[in-house]
Amino acid sequence: MNNFKHSIDSQFRSHTGANLFNDAALGALCFNEDTLAAIRNIGSLEREQVALLLDYVTDKAIREFCRANQYYSFTAKDREKLKGIYTDLLSALREDPVSLKLVSEQHYRNLLVWLKGANPFAEQIYANDDVTVTPVPCSEYSAELQISILHIDPAALREPLLDIGCGEQGNFVHYMRSHGVEAYGIDRFASGDEFLAGCDWLEFTFEKESWGTIVSNLGFTNHFVHQHFRQDGNFIAYAGKYMEIITSLKINGSFHYAPAVPFIEDFLDKSMYSVEHFPTEAGISATKLTKRR
Repeated sequence: MNNFKHSIDSQFRSHTGANLFNDAALGALCFNEDTLAAIRNIGSLEREQVALLLDYVTDKAIREFCRANQYYSFTAKDREKLKGIYTDLLSALREDPVSLKLVSEQHYRNLLVWLKGANPFAEQIYANDDVTVTPVPCSEYSAELQISILHIDPAALREPLLDIGCGEQGNFVHYMRSHGVEAYGIDRFASGDEFLAGCDWLEFTFEKESWGTIVSNLGFTNHFVHQHFRQDGNFIAYAGKYMEIITSLKINGSFHYAPAVPFIEDFLDKSMYSVEHFPTEAGISATKLTKRR
C-alpha cells in the first residue's frame, strides 16, 4: 500500500502547478515512472485496498487544487464525482493497461470538466494563462500574530472558542488550549485531533448561542469578500452563514475576523451587535463584532 501511495504522491508532485485550462499543459500531462510501475502491479490490490487508495487519491487531489488556489470550494457531491473519476481511471487501467496515453488523456480531460463544474470561475482566470498557474495559497499564521491582528485579549475572552479555518495543524487552537482556554477549530483539511473538525465552514452547523468567542483570520470573511465581488459568486450562501455564525455567539460573545465585511456589517441591527474596526499592516481592517443581546 505504501508503494502505491508513494506513486500517487510522486504523480501529483510531477504535475504541481500544471494549468488544466492551457491546451499545451493539458496535452503534456502523462503518467510518470512511479505511476507506470504501480500500474504494472495494480492487479495485486485487494478490494479493501482499492477503496482506501481511492479515498487517498481523491483527498490528495482536492488538497492539491486548493493548494493552487485557496478560493476553490468543493462540496461533498464534488468529492464523490471526483472519486468516480478516479474509480473510472482505475477500471480503465485494469481493462486496457496498454493504451496508457489514451487513458491518461481522457483522465485529465475528465478532471478539467469536473473542475469547471465545481468552480466555474477558474476558467475565466486560467483560460488564457501560462502552462503553469500562479498559486493563490493559504497560510497558517502564528497564534501571537493572530492575537495582535484580531485584537484579542486572551484574559478577557469568553469560552468556548472556535477558530473558523484553523488550518491543518490548528496552531491557534493548540496555543489557546495550552493557556487554559477551551478552544476548538474547523478546517477542510484538519484531521487527527479531537479538538479539530475536518469540514467545510459552509457545511458546519453553528448552533445558536453556543460560542463565547469565534475567530477567523484571513479565513471565512476573506472568502466571503471573494464571493461577494465575483460575478458568479456564492455570496448568498456566505451571507446566510455569516448571520448563522453571529447568531451562534453567546450574549457578550465576540467574533474577531479579518478582513472586515462592511457590505453586511453596515446593515446589522445596532441594538444587537456592536462593530469595531482596527487597521492592520496589510492594509485591510480587522473587525471585532460583539453580540449585545
